[in-house]
Amino acid sequence: MSDQPGTARHISRHSAIVERLGSDITSGKLATGLVLRSEDMEQQYEVTRSVLREGLRVLETLGMVTSRRSVGVSIRPQAEWNVFDPLVVRWRLNGSGRAAQLRSLTELRSAVEPLAAKLAATRIAAEDARQLLELASGLEITAEAGDLAAFLPLDIQFHALILKASGNEMLLNLESAIGEVLTGRTQHGLMPDRPEPEPLRLHLEVARAVVASEPAAAYAAMQRIVDIAGQEMDAILDSGSDPK
Repeated sequence: MSDQPGTARHISRHSAIVERLGSDITSGKLATGLVLRSEDMEQQYEVTRSVLREGLRVLETLGMVTSRRSVGVSIRPQAEWNVFDPLVVRWRLNGSGRAAQLRSLTELRSAVEPLAAKLAATRIAAEDARQLLELASGLEITAEAGDLAAFLPLDIQFHALILKASGNEMLLNLESAIGEVLTGRTQHGLMPDRPEPEPLRLHLEVARAVVASEPAAAYAAMQRIVDIAGQEMDAILDSGSDPK
């Protein structure tokens, strides 16, 4: 099989090296300030020069490395990373810094999502309003069945639709990051085995308030949702039983 640029095998290897390097950087295995020679990285990660080069380009766009011909590959500090990119979010959630990443993202949700719900209550389109109510209903049905695998994509769609309906492109740009934290909570066992009744009721309350053009009610219900999510997560993390 060909390993030339553009082939399936090449793309697969390119994705794999991006994943490995990104994970190694976010975990601290490749520490901030470390400078590596490309030749050494090719051997360590068992990739061709072209695959490594393309992988490093991706990481450069994320602010995680700097690659210079006469210097080598430098690992950049976390403060320079694109921390909203879903790849960076996922790598951090999968690593030793999971608790800090979850807490920072939950704080972001608390600042962003209530505002998005408030704006959505004055701007949502009719088609989106219908979908929002359907998603809230679907969340109740899948929760009652204890089907977290079906619950998660509906939950992601619900919160993404609120961001979209806000009509603010800056808020919409956070869709992927918030989707990753919702996914991460489930994948790492930081969700109750069965969603609690109050958050479910509040999702329906948000939907109804948005559809009824009641911004204050939409804001308050969404604020309560993210507060409960943070409390549930903190209880698990503070107990020291964070699943890996």
